[in-house]
Amino acid sequence: MSQPAPPAGPVARLATVIALGAGLVLLAVAFMVTASVLLRWLAGQPIRGDVELVQLGGGLAVLGCLAYGTLMRANIFVDSFTGWLPARVNQAIDGFWSLVWGLVALVLAERMAVGALEALRTGTTTIGLLAVPIWWAILAGAVGFAATGLAALYWAWRAARGRG
Repeated sequence: MSQPAPPAGPVARLATVIALGAGLVLLAVAFMVTASVLLRWLAGQPIRGDVELVQLGGGLAVLGCLAYGTLMRANIFVDSFTGWLPARVNQAIDGFWSLVWGLVALVLAERMAVGALEALRTGTTTIGLLAVPIWWAILAGAVGFAATGLAALYWAWRAARGRG
C-alpha cells in the first residue's frame, strides 16, 4: 500500500519548524558535550552545569521531533498481524490508533502546560550547579506534544474520510 502524502498546511509548517529547532538544540548539546570533554581533558574542568544542559537539551530535542515523526508517519507500525487484512480495514485500524495517539498527546500537552505554570509559580529549578528555571522547558515540551497531537489527529481525520 502506498503512503499518502503528508499535509502541507499549518500543522506541517509548525511540526517542521519545531523539528528544525530541536535539531539545532541537539547540535548545540553535542558541541557543548564535545567542548566539555575537551576542557575536562585539557584543563581538568568541564563546562559548569554540562549535565543539566544535556538533560534539558536532550529532552527538548526528543519532544521537538515527535510531531514531525508523526506527520511523516515515521513512527513504528506493527502490521505483522494485520498485513493480510484488506487495505480499508488496515486504514481504519491506523486511523483509530492515530486518534488514540492524538488524544493522548493533547492530554500530555495540557498536563505539561499546567506543570509549566506550576513550575513558574513555585520557581522550580534544575537540581544541580546552575539551578536553571525549568518552566520554559516544560512549556516547550507541551508545545511539542500539542503539535504531535494535531499531526496525529490530521491522520485520523484523513483515515475517517477514506484518504488515510
